[in-house]
Amino acid sequence: MFDRLVDSEALASAVARLRADGVERGAIVAWLGHNSLEMLTTLVACKELGAVLLPLNWRLAPAELRGVLTHAGAGHLLDTPELAPLADTLRASGALRPGAAEGVEPGDILLVYTSGSTGEPKGAMHTVAGMQANARAAIDAQGLDERSRVLSVLPLFHVGGLCIQTLPVLAAGGRLRLHARFDADAWFDDIETWRPTTSLLVPALMRVLVEHPRWAAADLSALKFINSGSQIVPRTLIDAFHARGVPVAQVYGATETGPVSIVLRPSEAMARTDSAGRPALGVQARLAADGDVLLKADNMMRGYHREAASAFDAQGWFHTGDLAVLRGDGCIEVVGRSSDLIISGGENIHPAEIENLVLECPEVAECAVVGVADARWGEVPVLVVVARAGRAVDEAALRALFHARLARFKHPRRIVMSAGLPKTALGKVQRGLVAEALARSGT
Repeated sequence: MFDRLVDSEALASAVARLRADGVERGAIVAWLGHNSLEMLTTLVACKELGAVLLPLNWRLAPAELRGVLTHAGAGHLLDTPELAPLADTLRASGALRPGAAEGVEPGDILLVYTSGSTGEPKGAMHTVAGMQANARAAIDAQGLDERSRVLSVLPLFHVGGLCIQTLPVLAAGGRLRLHARFDADAWFDDIETWRPTTSLLVPALMRVLVEHPRWAAADLSALKFINSGSQIVPRTLIDAFHARGVPVAQVYGATETGPVSIVLRPSEAMARTDSAGRPALGVQARLAADGDVLLKADNMMRGYHREAASAFDAQGWFHTGDLAVLRGDGCIEVVGRSSDLIISGGENIHPAEIENLVLECPEVAECAVVGVADARWGEVPVLVVVARAGRAVDEAALRALFHARLARFKHPRRIVMSAGLPKTALGKVQRGLVAEALARSGT
């Protein structure tokens, strides 16, 4: 796969650049930048050198990025000009440690971080063989070939943006148009002039397009389908694309799973709008007794970087934490999440990460963050705070803390003061009841 991704001269230049920067086998090379072909070339250059690429989420706060760099053991940081000031700040922070990183094994190629259930980030380590298996699954699921034209607009620091269409279409010999960042007008322009056969969109971006003034008159005839995922896709958005004659295919997966795991193929998309589809090529899927989705496949991550405990059970299954039902036609319908994860506009938000920060405030006795439905973003975080007796919580001070320590997409959209939080007999906050109370009050 990798030999078809980039120009040979560009690859040779990238390899030489990394060698000059002291990159050696086992080193982790962090990348901070908006989407670019240079990033893809650097990925292949890392493979040639036996190094690992660590794409950084430029939406994170500097403190969060420093934490990722430190945990990863990254020794090098490359950037594109628009994010050079942030990159310089990170270099000056002392987070980089040149040399081979602890925990890197032969064949490792891509390290992608995702928040854990405790709010601490975890790094999913992917191998060359795993990424090749993922590309085969993606090509098979979407029917990609040399005639395919992909318009790629999602951030490549997510495995969705990188590994569902971007890398697979190049591996299949097709053509790629890569936008640095999503812009609705630019998307419509390229849909009508460059005429791609497909594009990958999360529900939040689908909504932006459907509500755009150009939607009704845009020429979408070149699109054979679009693909979506990252969360349950609202039926209203699927219907809007189907009404324009564009099937909405879907990919279910996670950072740890490649991510191509369960796929709704374009040929089935119109008829099965409430399904995530069937296991992708090379993927085994089953449901546990409680409905938890379990996966086993060659495109899985090797494991969590620098984590002693295995991410897989004794039989090699990865427990996703998502709940699903198996329909009579063999399709899998994802019905919810067993974790407290909030997905807002395609970004993962773990409540504990926000709560732990809020609890640093001496005026706060306890708090809870829950996801509340939002028409644009799917859901957004809302913070419920209980003040200590005789103390008052300053909302402006909390907002300032968020701005200093958290990525903007993680900021609670609302802060609600409460006299207390509902708990179980063991003292665990009942988040479902918190969300229900917010819904009833309209707060």
